Amino acid sequence: MQATSTHKEAVISKTIFSILFAISFAHLLNDLIQAIIPSVYPILKEKYHLSFSQIGLITFAFQFSASILQPFVGYYTDKHPKPFSQVFGMLFSLSGIVSLSFANSFEWIVLSVMLIGTGSAIFHPESARISNLASGGKRGLAQSIFQVGGNMGTALGPLLVALIVVPHGQAYILWFVIAAVIALGIISKIAFWYRDHLIYRTHKQALFFDLHDLSKLRVKWSIAILLIVIFSKFFYSASLSTYYTFFLMDKFHLSIRQAQFHMFIYLIAYALGTILGGPLGDKFGRKYIIWFSVFGATPFALLLPYVNLFWTDVLMIVIGIIISSAFPAIIVYAQELIPKKLGMISGLFYGFAFGMGALGSALLGILADHTSIQYVYHICSFLPIIGVICYFLPNLKKK
Repeated sequence: MQATSTHKEAVISKTIFSILFAISFAHLLNDLIQAIIPSVYPILKEKYHLSFSQIGLITFAFQFSASILQPFVGYYTDKHPKPFSQVFGMLFSLSGIVSLSFANSFEWIVLSVMLIGTGSAIFHPESARISNLASGGKRGLAQSIFQVGGNMGTALGPLLVALIVVPHGQAYILWFVIAAVIALGIISKIAFWYRDHLIYRTHKQALFFDLHDLSKLRVKWSIAILLIVIFSKFFYSASLSTYYTFFLMDKFHLSIRQAQFHMFIYLIAYALGTILGGPLGDKFGRKYIIWFSVFGATPFALLLPYVNLFWTDVLMIVIGIIISSAFPAIIVYAQELIPKKLGMISGLFYGFAFGMGALGSALLGILADHTSIQYVYHICSFLPIIGVICYFLPNLKKK
């Protein structure tokens, strides 16, 4: 009996990299499918004579379904873990891809993107839990591996749309069904592991978290501070991910292709920062990584609107690495604050991040229409200063 118990402890305390890389690749495919939506906007706008307001409503419909549902999905799966729920989530995304490839009206397009958003909402909370289960206690590293998959998917989406869909038309969106089918195969394998692992971990939901002695009020204030930090980070990130190519074209008179090359430099730096953020949080304490990754980007963000193209690339590499290191640390820190509600917390923070990214893109677009894209970058350069609020976070690093 003792030997069996020891074996179980060994199984659940080991870092299982095969599962971590598998869920990361599934994250890549999930976010690749999501990235199709904004990438095909020019095709849909021209083909169906959509206004910018309608494009904004399509974005809102996708982000609303992807963000609002996530905390509720997480809350439910905290109480009733569903190892195969991600399979159903990916089926929603697959049906959304098929629907979008045939959609011939504004209403049909909205329905299609909401199906993809619903699939994403089901995917993220349970994936964050699986990442923790497979971490073997290396929570930051596990979250970074998971996050970098999503970042790579977001970067690859526009490239594949440019190669496959743009030359041939909307119907070629169907080719992305291949990504969904591959994801279904990977997620199904993970689901069986997840089911067996839950049996091992009965009544051990907080195994990989050190219990803290913070009051409920202190925990609530800490969660509020983290949400403010996410507001700062994702509003600023929205200015980079959505409008950076327009900024380069406007300020330095680059072609679309040249601007996309410089955008790729930023995306690679962003992925690198994601990889570094989790392990550094494990080593030095997540509070300090969160503080540095948001507030630490301030001097570089303030300089960005005033430098030439070469130094713009240099600053974007530094900003990308610094600011992207925050999110893995934020997710794990929030999970440590409320360790018995991993799904709900993951859903809340992923959903809030989605929502802030959507809101930021919309509001900054309106501001750019009324002023200029360079003015937007002058205003956004002050956003990382909000990160100074991280000073008030309690330090949860194990002593």
